[in-house]
Amino acid sequence: MTALVIAEHDNASLKGSTLHTITAAAQCGGEVHVLIAGANCGAAAEAAAKIAGVTKVLVADAAHFAEGLAENVAEQALAIASAYAHILAPATAYGKNILPRVAAKLDVGQVSEITKVISADTFERPFYAGNAIATVQSADPVKVITVRTTGFDAAATGGNAAVETIAAAADAGKSAFVSREVAKSDRPELTAAKVIVSGGRGMGSSDNFKILEPLADKLGAAMGASRAAVDAGFVPNDWQVGQTGKIVAPQLYIAVGISGAIQHLAGMKDSKTIVAINKDPDAPIFSVADYGIVGDLFELVPQLTATAER
Repeated sequence: MTALVIAEHDNASLKGSTLHTITAAAQCGGEVHVLIAGANCGAAAEAAAKIAGVTKVLVADAAHFAEGLAENVAEQALAIASAYAHILAPATAYGKNILPRVAAKLDVGQVSEITKVISADTFERPFYAGNAIATVQSADPVKVITVRTTGFDAAATGGNAAVETIAAAADAGKSAFVSREVAKSDRPELTAAKVIVSGGRGMGSSDNFKILEPLADKLGAAMGASRAAVDAGFVPNDWQVGQTGKIVAPQLYIAVGISGAIQHLAGMKDSKTIVAINKDPDAPIFSVADYGIVGDLFELVPQLTATAER
């Protein structure tokens, strides 16, 4: 019984989400193979070979894999799917775009956003915005699974897997890469950050979000926000944390002016330590906070910044 992990990468290196997915794959039992579908992706393949628990890295190198188009990567996975009992990818935009296509073509059900592997055919996944956990058993011959990365530790380095070049599947011809606009920031990427400082509707305006920047700078933190703050136009969409945003689980999550709607809590409640600042003592955010401060954020945040140590 062997599991295949479809790696998320940029041709030069692996995304952190892949490391968490490899951990989940290893818990399914048996060997773990990693598929690197890319263009000039030798560096990413070498990185995958060094991950502990990986026994083989399969490299499909072709120009039409350069941008990770879902139609093409799905076809590559399908070309080798018969050799695997499990096919896994991270529950990111990348994995969520590829695996439903794989599952449909294999005529099997997809098990989405798992947070725990109970056995080779049984998994746990959250639903109702994380307020309930479903135990799902799949009877399909191939288990197609997306992995919520916050549910699993990142796989460590120290492996020495074999790297094998395989025949690249043909270009599906159903889509073409046009352009990409990437937001540039000196701060850590939100889903990979160890510390996150998030603001909510209580910040009042986009200008007021600047009060959080010195604290984030001092802690080396990423900046996040609730959906209410994003919908109000205070900050960009890619800052959104929550059920319809990014799922995060940093070592420290500081929620400022965030009431704690259920959709937001679903995206950050697995953080190791949660600090909440809100003027409303009955705000739902305090139900998940390890440390709560009731008061005016415009007074408390500068005080916290002055005493914070990176």
